[in-house]
Amino acid sequence: MLGLKDPEHGDWSRVHGPQYALLHHRASARAVLNLAGTALMAISFGGSLPGFLIAAWSIGLVAITAYMFRLENSFASLDVRGFSRAEQRRHMLAAVAKGVLWAVPGTFFLRYVDPTIHGVAWAYVAALMLGSTVSRYSAPLGALGFTGIAGLGWTVGLAMHGSFALAIIAVLSTAFTTLGAIESAKGAYSERLARLGMAEKSQVVSLLLREYEDSAADWLFQLDAGRRLQKVSPRLAFALGRELGDIEGKSFLELISGPAWETGHFPQSLHDLANKFKERENFSNMTVEVSINGERRWWELSGTPMTDEKGNYTGYRGVGSDVTAQRESSERIAYLARYDTLTALPNRLMLHETLAEALAYAEKWRSRCAFLMLDLDRFKAVNDSLGHMIGDQMLAEVATRLGSIMTENEICGRLGGDEFGIVIRDASDRKRIERVARAVIESLSAPYHIENHILYVGASVGSAIGPRDGRTVEELMRNADLSLYRAKDLGGGEHCSYEPSLHASAEERRQLEFALRSALAKNELLLNYQPVVDANSERIVSFEALVRWVSEEHGFVSPGKFIPLAEDTRLIVPIGKWVMQQACAEAARNWPEHVKVNVNVSPEQLIEPDFVATVVQALSRSGLAPKRLEIEVTESIFMRDADVAGRALEQCMALGCSVALDDFGTGYSSLGYLRKLKFSTIKVDRTFVQGASQKSAESVAIIRAVVAMADSLGMSTTAEGVETADEAEMIRNMGCTKIQGFHFGRPMSAGDAMALFRAADRRRIA
Repeated sequence: MLGLKDPEHGDWSRVHGPQYALLHHRASARAVLNLAGTALMAISFGGSLPGFLIAAWSIGLVAITAYMFRLENSFASLDVRGFSRAEQRRHMLAAVAKGVLWAVPGTFFLRYVDPTIHGVAWAYVAALMLGSTVSRYSAPLGALGFTGIAGLGWTVGLAMHGSFALAIIAVLSTAFTTLGAIESAKGAYSERLARLGMAEKSQVVSLLLREYEDSAADWLFQLDAGRRLQKVSPRLAFALGRELGDIEGKSFLELISGPAWETGHFPQSLHDLANKFKERENFSNMTVEVSINGERRWWELSGTPMTDEKGNYTGYRGVGSDVTAQRESSERIAYLARYDTLTALPNRLMLHETLAEALAYAEKWRSRCAFLMLDLDRFKAVNDSLGHMIGDQMLAEVATRLGSIMTENEICGRLGGDEFGIVIRDASDRKRIERVARAVIESLSAPYHIENHILYVGASVGSAIGPRDGRTVEELMRNADLSLYRAKDLGGGEHCSYEPSLHASAEERRQLEFALRSALAKNELLLNYQPVVDANSERIVSFEALVRWVSEEHGFVSPGKFIPLAEDTRLIVPIGKWVMQQACAEAARNWPEHVKVNVNVSPEQLIEPDFVATVVQALSRSGLAPKRLEIEVTESIFMRDADVAGRALEQCMALGCSVALDDFGTGYSSLGYLRKLKFSTIKVDRTFVQGASQKSAESVAIIRAVVAMADSLGMSTTAEGVETADEAEMIRNMGCTKIQGFHFGRPMSAGDAMALFRAADRRRIA
């Protein structure tokens, strides 16, 4: 406070310099009072004291008064140049010297004058002390030095010369003036610290505001009571795309509304902002859609109303920033979260949300909604044969066709891959579901023209009605999937509605799958063998190995059930490996050298990297000659990865194995397949044999064409499904080289197959 040491907060010069700078304001008054007091004392004591003493004292007091006057006037520039401790010491010493000079009359001169003058003289000195305390409150060290020494000198002098009452008064006056100087100094010191703190905070705020105003996207705004811009900053003018002079005093809402100001069709966010201004409410981080030079932008605004010292509303002050990039980024993220990037259709998440809303509405109003799940037929063949780029273009075309079918009552989305879903919000009309499903199948079955390719794929549709077929999204989607699975089982291009029996079928399928996974370990699988005979001699030339499953839990399971299940779950790979090993072992161990074994191979097995190794292992372990193994495949191998399957079969043929094309004529029957691989045998499907036996001209023509083609390519033909002697004779006359069917033997155990060979041996001996 006194300036003897550095303050706890702030610089010493900044704290005390401005205080001492105040001394120059009353320096003249103090000088006049001191000179007047000098004259008064000289007159009062002049007749009683030697003249040289009065003269010396007066000269000394005038000199010190002049020095202090000059010194205090020099303090006027302290706010600019700074304040030093040396200047403080000079001022304090000058004040002490002046106090000593004013103490001299009270200590030494009172003995020479009449006691009646004591009171008058003291009164003037007391007035000087009080004046010093009041006028030098900002320089407490000098005030204390002057009042303390002057008061002490007069107290001692009055007591020494018998004026005890005045001495007591002098003591009290000195004490009170000293305390007053201290209290005044405290107040001045505290006030100065507070002002410095406020000034520092103001500087920091100003600096921050300047930095904020200079930032790339943020700016300040100030409005008057009429919502007109005031004190427009360059940054705000830039954000508005205007010149400073063009927008000062203009309506803020008009500037950011764009054409909407004339039409009156404002975005809701602008309505909300206007309401905040109208109600004079604070708002923070409020996102507002604005129009700047015809371009839609998004601003984030915060503002607070302003009032004057009387509490009257004067306008708004706030801060804003352009968040268009962030907004667009957020919108893009929200779009990607709910829309499929390839087809631009809603994705699984959005379909899930839409179906949930439709179910909730149906529950509330006792109505119906529906969910249709659709899957493209033969799409995988397009992907595998022409590549994923063509497949993606086809999916985009599918999305376009589906979009053209939808109305406001339906929403279509992509679930993933080639699966799509349709939510029918109001399905009170059951016929509407069927109409949508049929329109989808018809539209998606039309040919696709993509990069000089004409492609055909169909669609299968499964539907479920909510809340009848499911009260949750998961249940409804699952039941629609079960319906779709049923439609695919029917051959595709169909629409199936959900029935409770489908759930039972799905549960049975699940249980079968669980049991099938342990069938090999439990030795529940076995092989049957169906003979294939020479068409002319009717001698057995081979057996087709057929896997059968007798489950401990489910009993005998039809191959029509568990083979597709094994292929779907890829259990066909370990099962097929076991069949290959068992069939080769049986043929090598018990059959004549000229009899082959035919083993059916699934496309799932052919695309396995170690398929050829599996064949080699089965042949080496059994000792079977490769020429006695014939691998049977269907046209479906070309629907998967045709190149991988082809290379695997070529490697098997290089080992000496032969390859038969099974069920020829029931699929695409493309002659290109016969060019890709050197098949040894073409098997004519049983449907054509049965048709030919019923005098179907088409079936007869197909069989004759296949036989002729096989003969020209050096291939043998096997007719399947021959059940009577007449059918066998018919097939023989058509030129087929081999026959297979119930007429020559049903699928039988290995022991029964052995019995056929023994019976043939007995006939030959007889």
